[in-house]
Amino acid sequence: MAARVVIGWFLLGRLAAHAALGALLGWLGAAVQPPPAVRAALLVAAGCAVVVFAVRLLRGPRHACAPRHGTSRPGGTAYAPPHNASPHGVPRPHGRTRERPARARDWLAQDHPLLLAGSLGSATVLVPCGVTLGVEMVAVTSASALGGAAVMAGFVAGSAPAFALLGYVLRRVSRTRVARLAGVMALAAGLWTAGSGLNLGGWLPAGGTPPAEAVTGADRPAAGPVTVWATRDGYRPGLVTAPAGVPVEIVFKLADPGACTRTVTIDGRDVPLPAIVRLPPQPRGTLRYVCAMGMYTGFIKFL
Repeated sequence: MAARVVIGWFLLGRLAAHAALGALLGWLGAAVQPPPAVRAALLVAAGCAVVVFAVRLLRGPRHACAPRHGTSRPGGTAYAPPHNASPHGVPRPHGRTRERPARARDWLAQDHPLLLAGSLGSATVLVPCGVTLGVEMVAVTSASALGGAAVMAGFVAGSAPAFALLGYVLRRVSRTRVARLAGVMALAAGLWTAGSGLNLGGWLPAGGTPPAEAVTGADRPAAGPVTVWATRDGYRPGLVTAPAGVPVEIVFKLADPGACTRTVTIDGRDVPLPAIVRLPPQPRGTLRYVCAMGMYTGFIKFL
């Protein structure tokens, strides 16, 4: 059977599983909305888990806690566990209990390869991934089953070319090289995810200070409402000015409904866009806001 057909079924199963999960998360998001601090902690934890996994891949199989075939007793004599023992010396069950999973796998691989490919694609929804977790958070913030399914389906469709390419690469590159490449990619994704969580929670050391080159027209605060556009590439303008000591209205307009910037976290709360955010009188200084995934940041400078 052609490899492209098997890969197609794998991607189809992955799409179906992620769309179903997105619909469920969107439905749950309509009832329970996790606060920004909880989402930030989840992103940091997911990023750290991915980093640990990446380090294990980069260190190689010798650090993967491979089972040992024999251990030494205190007296120096070698001890060999029974032939049916586990790596920790505990006897494994005999008979058909151990053979049934292998038989089922062989039956699927030989007689129903497309079913096996689709099942494996569906199982990827269970793989812990910081990037996937971030998209799942966007699905939750959509607060609708249809919106959540669309978010997850768009994520799968965008990453489908990479998975298809990986299927062909695995046939031509050694496992060691693939493991190292996957480790580097996972390390980058883990650090990026943890950084997004720190940014979302406002836990970065310089998270509240805008870059110097972004300060334009800071000597003249805006009169009346301040308008900010939420685009696919962030918030524009990235820094706006407003008068301190008086109530201020921030008008957030949405340029791309599919971008993660469609939900903004400002003043400790999530606001779906488009919306008008009314802020109470603020002291002189800078107020920071981020998107729901902690990827894009904007600043309001009160003068």
